[in-house]
Amino acid sequence: MLKYTKILCAFEFDDNSIAALHLAATLAKESNATLYILHITKVPNQDMDVPVPIDKNPRWERDARTKLARVAKKELAADIKIKLEVASGLPSVDIVRLANELDVDLIVMATHGRSGLMHFMMGSVTEEVIKEATCPVLVIRPSAETQKARSETVTA
Repeated sequence: MLKYTKILCAFEFDDNSIAALHLAATLAKESNATLYILHITKVPNQDMDVPVPIDKNPRWERDARTKLARVAKKELAADIKIKLEVASGLPSVDIVRLANELDVDLIVMATHGRSGLMHFMMGSVTEEVIKEATCPVLVIRPSAETQKARSETVTA
């Protein structure tokens, strides 16, 4: 069995991310590793030409950290060593950046499983992380129920 000391789980507050978090927690517990749970927030107005004031601890990051703490408390056993990480930026860039800064052994993340036009328009954070990461990346695909519900929503 592989032993890890630091595992980074990229988290998006959806059901598939919960599945990735559970798997990352299991691996962390088996290895007695520290589990870093990372959420990248989108900066409000980032798509506009209006500059966003620089704040070392912006409200949207504080809100995300509070929400992340609630999820961790609800979903994870108390004996798992966790560290919460929240940053504003581009997920595909900042997941890899933080993984390198923390010198993690493994990145665990969920994928939305988009294909075709949706994949072309939305891109794939997961693909970019896999290409750029210097450590292994474990990807959790959406469950069959999640994929079915998503396709029903898109076609409805």
